Amino acid sequence: MITGYAIAVALCSLAVAAWAFVLAARNKAPARPLLTGLAVLEVLLLVQVVISVVLLIGGDRPGSMVTFIAYLVGSLLVLPVGAVWALAERTRSSTVILGVACVTVPVLILRMSEVWGGASA
Repeated sequence: MITGYAIAVALCSLAVAAWAFVLAARNKAPARPLLTGLAVLEVLLLVQVVISVVLLIGGDRPGSMVTFIAYLVGSLLVLPVGAVWALAERTRSSTVILGVACVTVPVLILRMSEVWGGASA
């Protein structure tokens, strides 16, 4: 994994999470700008997948391939699942759901980084 890119994605995710929590504190439902932020974050995660695939093809290997792939796929799914759940009912709590989904992304990225470095799963 490229550590600098992973850190940048994690920081972007935390920024979108903070934005969602501020909107929730103001009693706002998710709107198009927040959903756009989620879409941009998802694109950054897709780039992370491409980077990972290129590194794997190049011969680099994580400590546990299965665990790494699970975290990689999980990082791609958490935002869309959170968005579908949040958009099912547009309330203040749905904005919190999006914030929690965004906070989950850096945790998954941290675990991917640890597994890539050879830490035990």
